[in-house]
Amino acid sequence: MKNEYLPHPARIESIQRESFDTQTFKVIFVDEKLAKSFNYKPGQFMEISLLGMGEAPISITSSPSRKGCLEFTIRAMGKLTRAINQLKRGNVLYLRGPYGNSFSLEEVKGKDLYFIAGGIGLPPLRSVINTVFDKRENFGKVKILYGAKTPDELCFKEELKVWQKFPNTELLLTVDTQDKDWKGNVGVVTTLWEKTAMDGNQAIACVCGPPIMIRFVVQKLLESQFKEKNIHISLERYMKCGLGKCGHCNIGGKFVCIDGPVFTYSQIKELPAKEHVL
Repeated sequence: MKNEYLPHPARIESIQRESFDTQTFKVIFVDEKLAKSFNYKPGQFMEISLLGMGEAPISITSSPSRKGCLEFTIRAMGKLTRAINQLKRGNVLYLRGPYGNSFSLEEVKGKDLYFIAGGIGLPPLRSVINTVFDKRENFGKVKILYGAKTPDELCFKEELKVWQKFPNTELLLTVDTQDKDWKGNVGVVTTLWEKTAMDGNQAIACVCGPPIMIRFVVQKLLESQFKEKNIHISLERYMKCGLGKCGHCNIGGKFVCIDGPVFTYSQIKELPAKEHVL
């Protein structure tokens, strides 16, 4: 029988430093057959582990439309993620998954797409964004609103320059605290509403970031005529098994690891108020 908890070794092909405490790892399964057959959807996550160090759920930040490898953007926050960020090219880590639901792009063809992210919330959305750009003709206008604490903490700095060159695409950046070289907006991500027209009548919003950021972003989206069912949120919640069996990520009868991590705002509103999801 297949052991659902058994991880597969994957070798680090390259490492890209994003900020002082965050790196993006490009990995490929050691098993060549698995590497060729592996499939996932934008918005899903994997359980990543190191022997003797435990495991943690990490969003897949690469796009399924770009075959051959997987990418994970990992911030050094705990014992495991600090250990992963000390690995070098050629080292092996272990993966199991993919888990969770996804951002469904088939249902939103032809519509305008708005991506709003804060801090380390951009990596889960990057998978969706690049999938959209790889099939750009299938969607309307694209707007990306992204904020971080400082300019250094903005992820994918070079890729951001590429995104803004796509047709019918607008990229707006902001930071909480500027440095001497920063010439852009200063303030929380909702201040970017003042820089562009936000029309949600025929649009879909994808949001990821800290809960307090999401709360205020959702409020602004509703004020901009976005329907509750068209606001898609990737929730950050402690997940352990990834299979809905351990109960760590239970929220009012739902499990973030299998019912999420992507929820619409209308779904989140139905959860018990005591859960304080947002």
